[in-house]
Amino acid sequence: MMEKIMEYFMNNMDSYLLAVRQHIWVSLLSVACALLIGVPFGILSTKNDRAYQLVTSVFNTFRIVPSLAVLILLIPVMGTGVKPAVVALVLLAIPPILINTALAYRSVPDSVVESARGMGMSDGQLFWKVRIPLSLPFIFTGLKTAAVEVIASATLATYIGGGGLGTIIFTGLGLNRTDLLLIGGLSVAVLAILVSGILNLLDRRILRYTHLGTSQ
Repeated sequence: MMEKIMEYFMNNMDSYLLAVRQHIWVSLLSVACALLIGVPFGILSTKNDRAYQLVTSVFNTFRIVPSLAVLILLIPVMGTGVKPAVVALVLLAIPPILINTALAYRSVPDSVVESARGMGMSDGQLFWKVRIPLSLPFIFTGLKTAAVEVIASATLATYIGGGGLGTIIFTGLGLNRTDLLLIGGLSVAVLAILVSGILNLLDRRILRYTHLGTSQ
């Protein structure tokens, strides 16, 4: 088995690296779009209880819809390629980001908000200096969840010509080659672990003020 794996890398390194780059690009683009949509909608959904219940219910529904089903439904509308794959992955990534954002924003203590107003802060200052900093830890947790889910699900992009590491996995399935299944599957797993580790490192660096209380 190891000989076959080594032989694959010796003969197909360029195509392997291309698949890795495609996988990273599709995942990164999807998570970035989900952030741009999920965070603002999460904040807006906290304006009243009805909006909060409606938005969170709708996006929670997306979490139980299989990504492959979304991909198939998008083919008649968007065709094949990277675009429908990104749309499906964005729909997968939005719920954890949006729900965590809304939960964090709603959880900012009223006493903190009133104290900030008493100090003369404007609505803009209150938003950027109080609400957002206090919400960041939860938003970051949603981002980490979304990133790992997207990397794992991006393998399905191969079904509609989106490329990525799924190409290796599905080729292995078609040819009944265990070496290709191992290469593709382990590559996705390693990529997910690396991204999770990087985000955890950023979490500790950027949000270190939230850990001060627990480190004492």
